[in-house]
Amino acid sequence: MGKVWILMVVVLAGVVGIESARKSPSGRIHTLFSVECQNYFDWQTVGLMNSYRKAKQPGPITRLLSCTDEEKKNYKGMHLAPTFEVPSMSRHPRTGDWYPAINKPAGVVHWLKHSKDAKNVDWVVILDADMIIRGPIVPWELGAERGRPVAAYYGYLIGCDNILAQLHTKNPELCDKVGGLLAFHIDDLRVFAPLWLSKTEEVREDTAHWATNITGDIYGKGWISEMYGYSFGAAEVGLRHKINDNLMIYPGYVPREGIDPILLHYGLPFSVGNWSFNKLAHHDDGIVYECNKLFPEPPYPKEVRQLELDHNRRRGLFLSIECMNIINEGLLLQHAANGCPKPVWSKYLSFLKSKAYAELTQPKYVTPATLQMMEDIKEEHVDDGAGKPHPKIHTIFSTECTTYFDWQTVGLMHSFHKSGQPGNITRLLSCSDEELQKYKGHDLAPTHYVPSMSRHPLTGDWYPAINKPAAVLHWLNHVNIDAEFIVILDADMILRGPITPWEFKAARGHPVSTPYDYLIGCDNELAKLHTSHPEACDKVGGVIIMHIDDLRKFAMLWLHKTEEVRADRAHYARNITGDIYESGWISEMYGYSFGAAELKLKHTINDKILIYPGYVPAPGVKYRVFHYGLRFSVGNWSFDKADWRNVDVVNKCWAKFPDPPDSSTLGLDNKEDLQRDLLSIECAKTLNEALNLHHQRRCSSDNSLKSEGQERKEESVVSRVSNLDANDDSTNNNITTEESESVQKDEMPSSFRFWMIFLWAFSGVGFLVVIFMVYSGHRRRGTRSKQGRRRRSLHSGFMEMNGRDRRSDVSL
Repeated sequence: MGKVWILMVVVLAGVVGIESARKSPSGRIHTLFSVECQNYFDWQTVGLMNSYRKAKQPGPITRLLSCTDEEKKNYKGMHLAPTFEVPSMSRHPRTGDWYPAINKPAGVVHWLKHSKDAKNVDWVVILDADMIIRGPIVPWELGAERGRPVAAYYGYLIGCDNILAQLHTKNPELCDKVGGLLAFHIDDLRVFAPLWLSKTEEVREDTAHWATNITGDIYGKGWISEMYGYSFGAAEVGLRHKINDNLMIYPGYVPREGIDPILLHYGLPFSVGNWSFNKLAHHDDGIVYECNKLFPEPPYPKEVRQLELDHNRRRGLFLSIECMNIINEGLLLQHAANGCPKPVWSKYLSFLKSKAYAELTQPKYVTPATLQMMEDIKEEHVDDGAGKPHPKIHTIFSTECTTYFDWQTVGLMHSFHKSGQPGNITRLLSCSDEELQKYKGHDLAPTHYVPSMSRHPLTGDWYPAINKPAAVLHWLNHVNIDAEFIVILDADMILRGPITPWEFKAARGHPVSTPYDYLIGCDNELAKLHTSHPEACDKVGGVIIMHIDDLRKFAMLWLHKTEEVRADRAHYARNITGDIYESGWISEMYGYSFGAAELKLKHTINDKILIYPGYVPAPGVKYRVFHYGLRFSVGNWSFDKADWRNVDVVNKCWAKFPDPPDSSTLGLDNKEDLQRDLLSIECAKTLNEALNLHHQRRCSSDNSLKSEGQERKEESVVSRVSNLDANDDSTNNNITTEESESVQKDEMPSSFRFWMIFLWAFSGVGFLVVIFMVYSGHRRRGTRSKQGRRRRSLHSGFMEMNGRDRRSDVSL
């Protein structure tokens, strides 16, 4: 009986052990990173190795060192990390192409073939040299499985969505936009690595498809071919990644609330206050071998706390200084290992050795929130329930360097401040260098400057509307944005109230927009030609409320699809696009709808946010935005923004638009017409109110006085001309006798003022003549000496100066 009991215990223990192993797999981990024989990679190696030790990363780490024989002769850094030497492929042995990035897949392939370590490992973590590890990277804890590697999200790899993937992999639908952190089972890596290398070579040689609109490479030089080689190679062998956008962050970015990344990738410039760091500025820096030389010290934690009050933005700043401090700490330790003398004491060195610093840089461990994969993120509706803080909002709008957009900017900015819209606002200003030199409106709004794409750099096509998606993309790539939701407006809009994601139910994956029903291309062959998901095409535009994560994935597609539709001249026809001009002018709007369809972004379409002045409002609706893109009128008065394209009402003091009728003059019989006209009057009055406040700020009192006579008269003439032009479009509008009389009344005071000024000047001259004659007679009666004294006393302003001149002549 005893033996049976013991056997049962052993069997049970075995079953428990198997189940435990299934739930929590384990294995041997090996971390790899690739470098070349350069000072640039040596200081990065020192930083990464220091973080590897501090983070307590399990398993060994190996540096894959790619060097030519010539480089190796002078190389000093063999002792910086456990190293496996790899033949350099920077200069391709077959094509002669100079492309150092290919050393990464080539190094991994060489390690798998020739390293003993590769035969005794279960999991491989692949990093870049310009990374800092903050905590253990354990593949199975991250969710990696055999056949399902884990990787970080690289949303800018748009080639996975277009012809590039179709050309370079037989499974384009399996192409994942990933990179950075890679966690592989060794079996998958062995099958995949050779394809990573061969696909990199293939994409690199495909120079015909290097363009930014195809690859997303901002330089258009094929520099990210290795990244596409990775994605296409994985697709070729059917590997689908578990994609995580929380584990890795670029210093300078703001982490999501509740997320603590375990990897810093300092591939982009970042700053904290007035301090900044850019790895490219240290390309030839031999800082590893110069005793006790460090990179400029970042601000201290106490300074960061004072610099930023917002909790989450402050966390982002702490990540930036942590990155720099770990690199500098690694350099100090390496200098000591190199035999350098003990450094002179300083406050910064004391901080790096302090208990406070040790606590700040102790290993970070993954949490359920950090481990959430993108495929597992479910629909998130923002609830504005009591006690829950609202997400941050940032409003943006796109303009160009013209006075036409300047007066629209003045109107929108004024309405923004009146509306109570939460968060900040930024004008995306697209200008050529020549335009920027002459531009006067820098102070009209908080501004992000964008290179103009009005004239397309590749095709030469003149299409200013493309500046909108191009500017949004540029802003996303060059600004640290801490807002969770972005509100995108047009410049020709007036805000009447706040536009918030919590009120209009915007969520990640579900942006909110307004209906643009005339985009009939969503229903016909145009959508079938330009998106792989025509059924997901939404006819929307105008106001957009989008989660920042969606916008980051979508912006490049918005630009790419705009270019694509604009180039499709064969389908400009009105019956296909709905464009009444049949000129492809609304290509950007289709670019938006088709780009969103590619990502299957499902819009919540709300017709209660925006109204065009001149349209009859729905009863009881409090519209938040006027979009004055079309001509509107009230009685004989009308306004069309296009009439003011070449009229500068911003830089000429006190200029404004023709005043709309007073609301008290409106008829009360038809309630619908009354509400329509009241909204039209409100829009026009808001624009003039904005201009008036602008002129109060800009125009000095001298300019104001000058403007009363000259500029107000000119403005009156311009206003009358505008009204006459408007009246040409309406057969019911005629110039009445009353209007003619008002013109004459305006002109009579000007003539009267002229004669008054003339008489005043004539009287002044006569008075001076009389004075001159009186004193001339007096001079003839007086003695010579007495004359001189009186001349000096009566005409000191002129005579004393001449007296000094005469004395000077005598002395000489």
